[in-house]
Amino acid sequence: MSKYVIETKNLTKQYGTQKSVADLNIHVQQGRIYGLLGRNGAGKTTTMKMLLGLTQPTSGEVAIWGKPLRTNEKKLLPRIGSLIESPGFYPNLTATENLRIFATLREVPNRNAIKNALDLVGLPYKDKKLFSQYSLGMKQRLAIALAIMHDPELLILDEPINGLDPIGIAEVRSFIRDLCTERGKTILISSHILSEIALLADDIGIIDHGALLEEESLAELEAKSSRHIRFTVSSTTQAARILERNFHETQFTIQDDYKMRLHNLDISVGEIVTAFVENGLTVSEAYICEESLEDYFRRVTGGEGIA
Repeated sequence: MSKYVIETKNLTKQYGTQKSVADLNIHVQQGRIYGLLGRNGAGKTTTMKMLLGLTQPTSGEVAIWGKPLRTNEKKLLPRIGSLIESPGFYPNLTATENLRIFATLREVPNRNAIKNALDLVGLPYKDKKLFSQYSLGMKQRLAIALAIMHDPELLILDEPINGLDPIGIAEVRSFIRDLCTERGKTILISSHILSEIALLADDIGIIDHGALLEEESLAELEAKSSRHIRFTVSSTTQAARILERNFHETQFTIQDDYKMRLHNLDISVGEIVTAFVENGLTVSEAYICEESLEDYFRRVTGGEGIA
């Protein structure tokens, strides 16, 4: 059995000669929030539609809970809740009335499902306020209530904070986090807002022009973009031994045979360079790097950055 709730293999969607998604390999782990991060038009929505069977891939595979989606839609899709673009709610009905229609269509068995879903997103049950009178934040919360009404194990949410004001963003962020930590849901969420994904996600995939550029835990990405001393030397293996022997230092990352990063900035760069040279190493670069997370994303996406 696969350890991933969602796993794709070379997932590709092509329109004519244009690849909207190209050879995508993502891995979403049980009980975690995975943030799919990219600019508008990067391929996030197309990816999510393929994960839900709404769009057929040109090539590649989608596995949910270790089973291929293509031959198991009837078993797998009822266990998933989704928010892709805006649901078609009736403007002249209340939230409860709207959800009651969807519950009937989907044959949701739980009589308290509507009330539970509305309670969870902070909307009143059997309120007289019509959907047309809702603020954008309330509409978005109702859309998420629809996605969770049947108590799914997996949630796929496309830009759920898009267009919300700061208070609405904070509210939506809070109960998405609670759905994961308190109720054990696995959540795949897409966004073009770097700061929000950084506050919410456990793992992050960076997608740009349909291709996955990075896939790591948030902690690993933050370590990459945090303050560090960058060295280019003639042998990182030898440099590592010198750091351990002379400075009792283990907080470093070896990138390849020549490049490494030291994450402890309390040691003098000059002392380290001196030790390297005295032990026969050639040091061609040694400098303190203060790259922000935004700087890092700008670099990996080719300079344009993410909002």
